[in-house]
Amino acid sequence: MSRGHSDAILSRLMSLHPKVIDLELTRIERLLAALGHPERDLPPVIHLAGTNGKGSTQAMIRAGLEGADKQVHAYTSPHLARFHERIRVAGDLISEADLAAILEECETANQGQPITYFEITTAAAMLAFARSKADFTLLEVGLGGRVDATNVIDQPALTVITPVSLDHQQFLGDTLAEIAHEKAGILKRGVTCIVSSQEDAALDAIEAQAARVGAPLLIQNRDWQVWEEHGRMAYQDEDGLLDLPLPNLIGAHQVGNAGAAIAALRQLGAGDADAAVSQAEWPARLQRLKSGPFVESLPNAELWLDGGHNPAAGAALTEALERLPKRPLHMICGMLRTKDAGGYLAHFKGKVESLQSISIPEETATLSAEETAEAAARAGVQAHPADTIEQALSRIAAIDPTARILIAGSLYLAGNVLRDHG
Repeated sequence: MSRGHSDAILSRLMSLHPKVIDLELTRIERLLAALGHPERDLPPVIHLAGTNGKGSTQAMIRAGLEGADKQVHAYTSPHLARFHERIRVAGDLISEADLAAILEECETANQGQPITYFEITTAAAMLAFARSKADFTLLEVGLGGRVDATNVIDQPALTVITPVSLDHQQFLGDTLAEIAHEKAGILKRGVTCIVSSQEDAALDAIEAQAARVGAPLLIQNRDWQVWEEHGRMAYQDEDGLLDLPLPNLIGAHQVGNAGAAIAALRQLGAGDADAAVSQAEWPARLQRLKSGPFVESLPNAELWLDGGHNPAAGAALTEALERLPKRPLHMICGMLRTKDAGGYLAHFKGKVESLQSISIPEETATLSAEETAEAAARAGVQAHPADTIEQALSRIAAIDPTARILIAGSLYLAGNVLRDHG
């Protein structure tokens, strides 16, 4: 099979349902049954939901398990550069040949019936995982939890809910409590859930759902604590105190994510806590770009990339940037129209020297450069629309060739940078 064969299949799969997002479980349950129920043959599953931090937390759990010589399957979304990033089989990204084969098998089993792209590719991941030995399976929710396509596991080994905030209100509800209720849909009777620090309304909703289904909760700041102290990280629960290095993923919010990962590993009775915080890798989470044409064209500048796209992510990102050595910050921002651009950009007021707004290449749901500039202006950030990232970089270089430059606002924009310019 040629390198691009899976891309052709994925393009066909996009046409099987008129909506990109249509949250329910009947279609994937039908397909999984036609495939012989691979979801029932997975290694022990850790199922993760949340608004912010679930990808980083998953990466740290995986690093901790792999640091203890465990084989781990991992499923995440969206991908940045190539679809293969979504499916990691026993530690390795799925091969092109294997991906094309399982996609074709799922396409055949589906028999042309309506199914969303995420649903059929989730089924494909489960098929790949069921056919390869591993010690654990990490499943990251795509959207919400209750009716997300990953929520077909009757008895996971563990669930995790990372911080919940306002995002995807058009699908999950208008209030924090409604959104948290959807996330808490992954809770299962008798299965412990690790719960990161939450706002009161979100925690109330999670606790109410846990009581309904009979799921034990291990809640941050009640059952476990994590904090930064003297340039290191401390974690404590009823099993004792751990003294660990700070996470290699940058930002105070990553301390909380690391705490959730360690709580998960301790509950599983597996993994290496030191490896979890020191070996995790997660692209486009305040990632320093160190190679590629953008870096080569601005050898004296610092280039950073981040895919966060909601107000909570904006708060975490600006906090993390303020921890870096002082340097003038210039921003290139592109966002989707489904996101709260003003709420995200408000956190950069008074913290950026300039903002160049762009539309995200090849994304139909992108805000135009002008719309993002208008949202920035309303948030108190002066912005200038640019036609391309290259033009935006050129403008910044003319102002300050030694600037710190942040390209941010969307995982889709981050993916474009890593795929085409990395």
